[in-house]
Amino acid sequence: MATILKDTLETRFAALQAERARSWPAAQLEGNARQRQVLRDRFDPASLAQVGDILPPLAFEGVDGETLDIDALTVNGSALFIFFRFAGCPACNIALPYYAEALVPALRDRDIPLVALSPQTPERLTDIKKRHNLPFAVATDKDNRLARQIGIAFRPDDRPSPPPAGWIGEVTGTGSWELPQPAVLLVGPGRVVQWLHVSPDWLDRPEAEEIIALIDAFRTGLPRRYGAAHGTPPGHLRGH
Repeated sequence: MATILKDTLETRFAALQAERARSWPAAQLEGNARQRQVLRDRFDPASLAQVGDILPPLAFEGVDGETLDIDALTVNGSALFIFFRFAGCPACNIALPYYAEALVPALRDRDIPLVALSPQTPERLTDIKKRHNLPFAVATDKDNRLARQIGIAFRPDDRPSPPPAGWIGEVTGTGSWELPQPAVLLVGPGRVVQWLHVSPDWLDRPEAEEIIALIDAFRTGLPRRYGAAHGTPPGHLRGH
């Protein structure tokens, strides 16, 4: 029997935002909304990796000590990569458990491995996998190598100098302000980009059913191109 989920990802994010509206100071709430709007406004689909691009032969250190190699992951077919910010990110702590519930069973049925990637160092990143008992690999994209390659790395506008205690580089262990925009990347054999979904607003990420629909459409060869989702700018959702 299929698992019935009570809440969509959109609903879960709405609950997070409602709690922030109740509990955050107005200036903090405005700053968060402003940065998300800036990223939406600056979003340029032309700057992203394109379908058919060949990725470099990268490997990632998993939080369980394993090495996750793109070539090995895709030797028998496609692999799915989900980019998130860091283990303590509230939105990521909603999105990854949701994908564990709603996405992983369908991926298993299709023999597609899932890897969640963050620039955070493995010893700090392990917390999110243990906290939610995530049933997929969680690994470090060191120095945002893959995030940069596909065009999703960014630095927030507000970067005080010197950085305050608890700044992003301290939290991630990277010493850098740079983070990935949340994204879902499907890679095929030969490290070929099959499609890429980027969320410039980290509170607007694809539902599991959208991801599965795209995977199935790609495997059947239809449609040739995908349009925008959730009213996002054209090119937000890129497919073959």
